[in-house]
Amino acid sequence: MASTSKANLTEDDEEEEEIEHFDDFTLASSWERFISEIEATCRQWSADGPKNLLEKGAVHLDYSNKMYRIKSELKDATKIYSMEYYFGIDNNGNISDWNCTLHDLQLCFGVKEFLVISPQSASGVVLDAPESSKLLSAVAIALSNCSCLWPAFVPVHDPSRKAFIGIQNMGTIFTRRFEADRIGSQVPVKFMHLEGLYELFVSKFAYWTSDHLTHLFKVYLMMKLTYRTLPNDDENDGIQDADAENAESEKMPDGGNHNRKHWDDDCPWSEWYSAEDPVKGFDLVTTWSEKVIESSLEMAEMENASPHEAEKWILTPNLSPNLDSSKGDRIGFASQLQLLVSALDMSFEAQFMEDFVSDENLGSDNLKSSMVIPPPTVLDRVLKDLLLEGRQFPDFAKGKHKSSQAIKGAPLESLFAQFCLHSLWFGNCSIRAIAVLWVEFVREIRWYWEESQPLPKMPAHGSIDLATCLINQKLQMLAICIEKKRELNEEFQDCLGSNDDVFAHMEEDIQVGEESTSFLTQSQDFDGKRDSPLILEGFNESKTSISKFSTNSQDVYSADKSTSDSKRRGSAGPVGSMRLLNSCQSLHAPFTQNAPLMTEDMHEERLRAVEAFGDSFNFSAQLERETLSSDMSAFKAANSDAAFEDFIRWHSPGDWENDGSEANDEWPPRGKLSQRMSGPGNSWRKIWNDAPSLPAYEQKPLLDPNREGEKILHYLETVRPHQLLEQMVCTAFRASADTLHQTNFGSLKQMATKMDQLYHTMASTLRPLQANLLSGNSEKIGDLKRLCVALEHVEKLLTLAASLRHKFIQAPRVYEAIFSDYYDFYLPNMGKGSADVDIQKEFDLKLQLRMNERQVVSNMFTPPTANQSWRKVLSMGNLLNGHEPILRQIVFSKRDSGSDCHYAVNTRGGPHMDDQQEIETYRMYVCGTSNDLRVALCVTSYD
Repeated sequence: MASTSKANLTEDDEEEEEIEHFDDFTLASSWERFISEIEATCRQWSADGPKNLLEKGAVHLDYSNKMYRIKSELKDATKIYSMEYYFGIDNNGNISDWNCTLHDLQLCFGVKEFLVISPQSASGVVLDAPESSKLLSAVAIALSNCSCLWPAFVPVHDPSRKAFIGIQNMGTIFTRRFEADRIGSQVPVKFMHLEGLYELFVSKFAYWTSDHLTHLFKVYLMMKLTYRTLPNDDENDGIQDADAENAESEKMPDGGNHNRKHWDDDCPWSEWYSAEDPVKGFDLVTTWSEKVIESSLEMAEMENASPHEAEKWILTPNLSPNLDSSKGDRIGFASQLQLLVSALDMSFEAQFMEDFVSDENLGSDNLKSSMVIPPPTVLDRVLKDLLLEGRQFPDFAKGKHKSSQAIKGAPLESLFAQFCLHSLWFGNCSIRAIAVLWVEFVREIRWYWEESQPLPKMPAHGSIDLATCLINQKLQMLAICIEKKRELNEEFQDCLGSNDDVFAHMEEDIQVGEESTSFLTQSQDFDGKRDSPLILEGFNESKTSISKFSTNSQDVYSADKSTSDSKRRGSAGPVGSMRLLNSCQSLHAPFTQNAPLMTEDMHEERLRAVEAFGDSFNFSAQLERETLSSDMSAFKAANSDAAFEDFIRWHSPGDWENDGSEANDEWPPRGKLSQRMSGPGNSWRKIWNDAPSLPAYEQKPLLDPNREGEKILHYLETVRPHQLLEQMVCTAFRASADTLHQTNFGSLKQMATKMDQLYHTMASTLRPLQANLLSGNSEKIGDLKRLCVALEHVEKLLTLAASLRHKFIQAPRVYEAIFSDYYDFYLPNMGKGSADVDIQKEFDLKLQLRMNERQVVSNMFTPPTANQSWRKVLSMGNLLNGHEPILRQIVFSKRDSGSDCHYAVNTRGGPHMDDQQEIETYRMYVCGTSNDLRVALCVTSYD
């Protein structure tokens, strides 16, 4: 019996246990189930902690590096609510730092982690007051059940008001209640001033209205004022120009206008395009640290305080959205070079540039579409700028980068480089527009040739620079030919005048002497070859010192008379102690003609001819026969008793094998010709035997300017379109980079490194064009377009660097810090096209200014003009050069200690409060301007 009864008792206990732990939800209301669901979700989030929540899909907030959000859906009857938990992985931040990465509710109420529960509706707010109270109560009960101390907020009223109500259980004693609302217009005048806002805060805890007038309350205050410079937009520029124009008109009786000045007028690219200022303005944040205010009078004084008294100045640049835009609508060298590359791709569709000029000759529809030709006035203006203006010889080394020579283009200031830059902006840089410009350009070049006018922007002396593109070499050689042609014409006119004088003298005097007959003979000889006479500037003293030969033959004859041999002609003087082998007379160096100028294609033609023959030495001598024969003739004239061995000793010392006897004054010296010079059938000896004895000034010139000039013009008129465009692309890239390189960006090492990388990238990418390895529809076109993208990135950074330096030239640390931060922000986009640039993340720099930098920033806030006063009515204090803050943020707080606060009353069984502990009983956040006011109040109560 005992065992049976014991077993029955055990079964009853088990049934009671089951009944005790049974949750009968059939008797619970929907509101209770809603509370239970909130509680379960909060328990789960609290148990997971921040690290596990990140693994479960917590979303990172864009405006903060350490704030995250996780979301859950809840259902109550027929409504669905969204509950969001905001938390951070580092909650050591302080509101006193005015951290810009704080959430709006953190800033308003001074909380860290919190909940937001709202209905899933179009507005996302609770519009019904009973519903909001019920919803907040449910969250408060759920948080209390799970012992969570998170504050909870519910959005209420119209969304534009940004209104919230909230509650937080702070333990067993205190509860905090939150409320925020906004006045979007018609802010009372009282609340536009600090004194009225102070009285508003005091009224929340003063028992009587008169208390805040008679009693001194200890209120803590922090303030943040944000100022913004006037935007650099077209509207503002127009107003500033109008103001400046009016001021200028007042000073000038005639009311004369002045040219409008743009921000980049002193930048090197301003000659070609006007860039948008990437820095639209600045936001200046001035902050006052926590201070104690005891009366409204102190608030009135603080409203008159200067921003220079603020503890911190923090500067934020407002950059143009086009700086890192993905639209690709930015105008600059890179955008125009894209069009030039497209023209290069089309250039393989015709044989001559003239084929692209007429619509009838355009074969494909692709060529006919979108090819606008500017009006003749634009064409005339471009040609005038190219050929008529700036005819002085340019400085080709100006602004040249050390790696610029690696790109086979034309120097920046040269005629062809300027043509290429003009073509970028001529029309839409289509192949048809380029063809029209090129045809007219060559036509003008021919006029300069036919009229013997100096070719603008090209050197008329010196050697041909073979490191440049072929067209630049041709133009340089043409400029030299024009100069020689002009000198020939002047010489010819002088000779014609002398010839007339001689004939007049013959009519007067019948007897003709030998000298007159000699002069007539020389005149007839000169007249017979007047198309290509000798220019005396073409003489030089070869193999010795270079000097100009006198144009007066009498001087030469006088110099020759001073030598031991009166038969010497065209001598530049003895060569050291060298003597002639046969006569033992001094060996004289002659004046010789300069070697004929040759462009790259002429050198290649001769090289191919040499390679086609086996005996390269003898064949090269045949190719250089004219030059060699000229030197031999001049040497014979200067040394009448010279032998072939004497010429070799002077002209090619390496081919004379000397044992040193000549240096020891032994005569005759024991030496001999080298093997290649002494071999049978030597071409040099044959040329020596055929060469007459003529000084350089009596020889036929080696360079015929008329023949070479016509050959150059024929090349320019018949050049293949793809060959022209290849050289234009190389030159345009080089000229664009050289122009950008002239930008003064200070000591920005990142920018200098980027420019070096750009030149190396350009040199490697453009190498196939320089070697004529490009073909139609080649994949190299894609490489050129990617090069345009690289140039676009550098161009953007240069524009930003120039703008920052222009604004902070007296505060270099500021512009260096801003640029460096933006460079790190923009660096991941390097190498990407405009369509691939990530614009989700915005550049947001907060730079704290030093005391010596404040005045530089303050000067940017120029006093508003009369025409700008309509924009804002000054209704707030703390003006900075006449500018009121665009945003004012204030935090009022009141703290009570345990000894003098009724909140600290200790009830039986309640926790004991330390008398020295202070509680923030009231807190009010105020944000706004004269037209917008938002207030957030937090009150701590004792329950």
